[in-house]
Amino acid sequence: MTSLPSAIPAADRPRERLVRHGPSALTTVELLAIVLGTGRAGQSAVDVAKAITGAADGSLRRLARQPLGELRQILGVGGAKAARVIAALELGRRLAREERPPRVRIRSPEDVVRTVGERLRDLEVEEFHLLALSAQHEVIRDVLISRGVLTGSLVHPREV
Repeated sequence: MTSLPSAIPAADRPRERLVRHGPSALTTVELLAIVLGTGRAGQSAVDVAKAITGAADGSLRRLARQPLGELRQILGVGGAKAARVIAALELGRRLAREERPPRVRIRSPEDVVRTVGERLRDLEVEEFHLLALSAQHEVIRDVLISRGVLTGSLVHPREV
């Protein structure tokens, strides 16, 4: 049985789930469906993504080794979709090879201003961010806790 896009509730569609919950909440098939964009007659993008991952025995590493021609043999995968999949996998390879930039160290209020001041300075509304630091005072993450109004942002201690 196929799941046509109209049969999937809007809130459960991969793109909407990504926006609501972030990419880590999605399965490999859902992420691949977003890359594909559309399915084919009688099949959703999720169905086509399942066929693609099935052809690679569920392995992204095997999928990354498949040539364009092999991907095009899967029903619902033409040249454009095959090219999108190969391009996305190549971006992943390049990301894995890229060196991480050195982390910013926070030792004073001035370091905080240098790190986030320019980005937050001209916002239309107030934002409350949390900078998570390592034991060496390096910024691990910048987490938006609350977005408020022009003159303030409400923050509950539980959120922090």
